[in-house]
Amino acid sequence: MKIAIPVIDNAGLESRISEHFGHAPYFAFVVAENGGILSHEIVSNPFEEHQPGQIPDFVKSHGANVIITRGMGSRAKQFFQALGIEAITGAGGTVKELVESYLDGKLQSRDYEPEGHGQHHNH
Repeated sequence: MKIAIPVIDNAGLESRISEHFGHAPYFAFVVAENGGILSHEIVSNPFEEHQPGQIPDFVKSHGANVIITRGMGSRAKQFFQALGIEAITGAGGTVKELVESYLDGKLQSRDYEPEGHGQHHNH
């Protein structure tokens, strides 16, 4: 399984989740098997100024089948769902904390929308 997490810094497994996945400067891609982390990489987000659908395609191109985010609009969720990528929203913490919680079955999707989201652009 490969898990994508939008992050605000390039600090490996200690990178912190970004407020909104589309504006994250980096994405963490974590390979997990048998309840543990096998490997990870931090990749620059080439689509910080993105068009609808570009980030889901980018995440899919890196082989992820799960994305853990803090905030995500309903249209973006639909893009991920159409690509067969499970979207978990409302999460907070570091890459390591989030992946471990997900693997332990403790991370549940919660509604979360960043303040002011949707007022200045459409997603």
